[in-house]
Amino acid sequence: MKHTTVIGAGFGGLALAIRLQAAGIPTRLLEQRDKPGGRAYVYQDQGFTFDAGPTVITDPTAIEELFTLAGKSMRDYVELLTVTPFYRLCWESGQVFNYDNDQARLEAEIRKFNPRDVAGYQRFLDYSRAVFAEGYLKLGTVPFLSFRDMLRAAPQLARLQAWRSVYSKVASFIEDEKLRQAFSFHSLLVGGNPFATSSIYTLIHALEREWGVWFPRGGTGALVQGMLKLFQDLGGTLELNARVSHIEAQGEAISAVHLQDGRVFETRAVASNADVVHTYGDLLGQHPAAAAQASKLKGKRMSNSLFVLYFGLNHHHDQLAHHTVCFGPRYRELIDEIFNHDGLAEDFSLYLHAPCVTDPSLAPPGCGSYYVLAPVPHLGTADLDWSVEGPRLRDRIFAYLEQHYMPGLRSQLMTHRMFTPFDFRDELNAYQGSAFSVEPILRQSAWFRPHNRDSHIRNLYLVGAGTHPGAGIPGVIGSAKATARLMLEDLHE
Repeated sequence: MKHTTVIGAGFGGLALAIRLQAAGIPTRLLEQRDKPGGRAYVYQDQGFTFDAGPTVITDPTAIEELFTLAGKSMRDYVELLTVTPFYRLCWESGQVFNYDNDQARLEAEIRKFNPRDVAGYQRFLDYSRAVFAEGYLKLGTVPFLSFRDMLRAAPQLARLQAWRSVYSKVASFIEDEKLRQAFSFHSLLVGGNPFATSSIYTLIHALEREWGVWFPRGGTGALVQGMLKLFQDLGGTLELNARVSHIEAQGEAISAVHLQDGRVFETRAVASNADVVHTYGDLLGQHPAAAAQASKLKGKRMSNSLFVLYFGLNHHHDQLAHHTVCFGPRYRELIDEIFNHDGLAEDFSLYLHAPCVTDPSLAPPGCGSYYVLAPVPHLGTADLDWSVEGPRLRDRIFAYLEQHYMPGLRSQLMTHRMFTPFDFRDELNAYQGSAFSVEPILRQSAWFRPHNRDSHIRNLYLVGAGTHPGAGIPGVIGSAKATARLMLEDLHE
């Protein structure tokens, strides 16, 4: 029997491959790099382990469901550890907000900034939970294949004021500007501008409050390995260093996948976890409908890129939280420059990941493994030479962290590496170096995103950040559930 092919072993591709294999569909997973994970790649150097990408697990039930439907227990494959506080938010004024799941502690933190905002936060939480119920629980794993699907969802989206931005909706409940930042920055975690992204994305707050924030023992890469082992235990096949040259399509159907090393895999169907523009423009560019779709996608707004520094120190900074958000002197203006201006801002806001706070095994004894990222423009917004800008920004960020958060950092440095928009473009085939694919604004969400099943090529499917529902670990795992439903219906016909 011909295998079904999944291109790309990121979280979305892995989750989809598990669902197909568990349903009895022989599945081959192709990964162009030497390890699975996609954006959740792992670097190891001098005893340090660096998770390359996502580090915030917010819906463990979505992951656990993959093991359950396969008749397995997640505990036998991976251990998830609780993270407390969820985040520590810091400003240059010295003010600190510990973002916690305990209602009383969270309200006490809010009260430090503005006592009147405690009641406002309670109303915001109610709103966020209503959006979560509608946008995540009800629609997060339902494919939008026709405009009728969008029309059916429209009344609820209108009731929830989905046309308003995340920041605007937060500001309708919260007075204090720093608290507005604290409850609106989440959309940046999925590539969304808080001042443009639909208020539907306020559901991320309720998602975190519902199930907490988690981190896998051994790092995010340990979760990738656990999912891969589950796929292989079910009989699935993984090919590493398997770079696809093109997908062969005859008429309205795909017949085979060709690799750059000359191998050809005949296939019943293809699901791509690769970048959506790369899928249509490079892998299927000879097909007229795919070429037209690639041209259309290139006209969409892409999410921002990231500049990421991974570094190992001979000192463990135990004063840090696991997740620290370091707000710079500007918020609205900086975000506007990241998404809309041709250039690199003079200031920055940072996300600092210190996983050894939760799991010391990720560094040698007494040492610390870290990464820090700064949202930056994608290459279509600012055509910068990152071979020049990268080292400059690295030095500025190291100096800033040493001054404000990590005394002695540069003298403690044992190893480091950079990942720039050039790397998103070249290593991950991300169009314009975007870190999160299509920007999650309202007119690029649900039916307006690339569909989980292609409209013209009947056995082509998409999974991952570029399709519905969008980026983030819960999003791409949700996309796998939506896509698997379609594939299983079609393959069992």
